Amino acid sequence: MATRLFKSLWGWGGSLEAAIAAALAHGFDGLELNLHHPCLVGLEAIVVRRALAAAELELIVEVVTGGDYVPDLDRGPAQHLDDLGGQLAASRALAPVKVTVIGGNDSWTWEVEQGYWAGALERVERSRLAVSFETHRSRCLASPWGIARTLEAFPTLRLTADLSHWCVVAERLMTPELAPIQAMADRVDHIHARVGWAQGPQVSHPLAPEHREALEAHGGCWALFAERHRLQGGGAITVTPEFGPDGYLPTLPFTNQPVADLSEINRAMAAWVRQRLE
Repeated sequence: MATRLFKSLWGWGGSLEAAIAAALAHGFDGLELNLHHPCLVGLEAIVVRRALAAAELELIVEVVTGGDYVPDLDRGPAQHLDDLGGQLAASRALAPVKVTVIGGNDSWTWEVEQGYWAGALERVERSRLAVSFETHRSRCLASPWGIARTLEAFPTLRLTADLSHWCVVAERLMTPELAPIQAMADRVDHIHARVGWAQGPQVSHPLAPEHREALEAHGGCWALFAERHRLQGGGAITVTPEFGPDGYLPTLPFTNQPVADLSEINRAMAAWVRQRLE
């Protein structure tokens, strides 16, 4: 098996119990959710762990530092590092197989970034968790063109690959032969399988024929990451189909109605990934 597929709870409005049932019904191997997701409110960590164990599902926790998904500009590295340390400690109680971090700020200079990465990786080591940092817009890893420098400077830095963000930043599709993709291929531990294009982080539907080129470009990169992960002894790479709401999903004018169903898109993406990467 080349992949383990996780159900994203981004935009999920139901309970943890309902999320587990949905994951089982659609063949997912686990759940991925934000540490502060509403479905966890009021539940002790041991209750969450037992519910997942009973269903034989794994958990990936998402940690966001610096305020919200777009970080506050007035929060410096020290605040991001405090957020990271506290949230990694809280994540440990949930016993996740992985933690994926959206951290740092793309407005920082390289000198400031270096101090941030040194502190972040120190906290990761202390946590004893499997932690990877996402290639996310507005963050330290926002641009593909700086990734080689960062990885060279910090050999223990592991990545969550979300290439849809880079498509927007670079205004072009990411393809396997590009230097940034080659530079990061040995460092990817987790994939967010959302298909972006040159003008946005999420196509209307990844299986629509008009988006075939974008789908194949992403799929080629994901296959490279999965193969490198396997060759390094990492086993099956984890993948979360992560099409979401909040302005990502296109809507029809004047009605604000979504052009497609998110649950159906993520299930279709999971099936495509399973076939493409296994």
